[in-house]
Amino acid sequence: MVTRRKSRMVRVGGIFVGDDAPITVQSMLNVPSTDIPGSVAQAVALEQAGCQILRAAIPDKAAVALIPAIKERISIPLVADIHFDYQLALESLAAGIDKIRINPGNIGDESRVKAVAHACQQKGVPIRIGVNSGSLEKQILGKYGGPTPEALCASALYHVSLLEKYDFEDIVISLKSSSVDLTIRAYELIAEKCDYPLHLGVTETGSLRMGSVKSAIGIGSLLQRGIGDTIRVSLTADPIEEVQVGQDILKALGLKKGVRFISCPTCGRTRIDLIALEQRVEEALKDCDKDITVAVMGCIVNGPGEAREADLGVAGGRGEGLLFRKGQILRKVSEDKLLPALLEEVARL
Repeated sequence: MVTRRKSRMVRVGGIFVGDDAPITVQSMLNVPSTDIPGSVAQAVALEQAGCQILRAAIPDKAAVALIPAIKERISIPLVADIHFDYQLALESLAAGIDKIRINPGNIGDESRVKAVAHACQQKGVPIRIGVNSGSLEKQILGKYGGPTPEALCASALYHVSLLEKYDFEDIVISLKSSSVDLTIRAYELIAEKCDYPLHLGVTETGSLRMGSVKSAIGIGSLLQRGIGDTIRVSLTADPIEEVQVGQDILKALGLKKGVRFISCPTCGRTRIDLIALEQRVEEALKDCDKDITVAVMGCIVNGPGEAREADLGVAGGRGEGLLFRKGQILRKVSEDKLLPALLEEVARL
C-alpha cells in the first residue's frame, strides 16, 4: 500500500493535481507547431488513448493559435510549454490555456514575472516550474560543481521564490534529468523541502524500449515511496506510447484501476504458443477497466499454483489448457478456445 506524500493541491482545468487527487498521466504533442490540423488530430488521439493532461510547445506567436483549435476538440486540460518569452505566456492565457510551463527566472526582470503571476492568478491558472539538469543557471552550476540533486533543487526553489514574492502559490515542480539516479535523488530532496505537488519524469530517455525501462525505474521507484502527483513518460516514440507506459506504471503499483497481467517467461516444458497467446490476451483486455489480475501461464502442472493470486488465468498444455480462478481450476478447454473462455469469465466478474 503506497502512502502518498502530503502536498498542496492545484487545479488544472477540470483536474486536481496533488495531495490525495489521483495521479494523472501526461504527454506532449510532437507534431510541428506550424501544423495546426495535425496537432489537433494528435491531441484527439492522445485523449482517446487515456492522456489526462496534454502539453503543447508554444515557440512563437503563431503557435498560440493551437490553443483554441485544440481546446475546441478535447476535454482534457491543455498546458502551454513556454521558454523565455513572457508575452507568449500572457497570450496563451488570453487564448484559454489551462496551465503554463515556464521558469520565472528566464523571462526577464521582475515586472515580467509579476505580470505573468498576476495574469495566472486572475485566470486561476497554475504554473509548472520545470527544471532540467541540462539547462541549470551558471551560478548554480558553479556553486554546486555541476548538475547535482542539490543544484536541481536549488534552481527549483529559486524559481518558486520569484513567484511567491507576488503571492502566487499555484505551483507544480519538476526536476528532470536523463540520469535515472540523479532524477530520483533530486525528487527525494525537493519532496523534503517543500509541499508543492511534483510532476515526475526522466527526460530524454531514448527509444520505446530503453525509455520505458528508465521511466519505470525512475518514476516507479518514486511513486512507490509516495513521491509524485502527476507523471510524463518521455519517449522518442509516438506520444501514445508514453501514455500507455505511464498507465502501466500506475497499474503495476496499484495506483490505477485496470487489468494487471502475470505471465511466465516460458521454458522447455511449454507446449503452447504462449507468447502469441499472452499478446492476444493483453490486446483483448487493453481497454478493460476492471481492477483485476489476469495470468497467462505456460504449464498446466505449475501454472495455476504459481499464479494463484490472479483473479483469472489460463495455463497451457499440449493443444489444450486450463482456465482457473485464484489457483482453483474451473475447466479444461482446447487451445483455440482459451482466449474466448478467458474473456467470457472476465465479463462475468
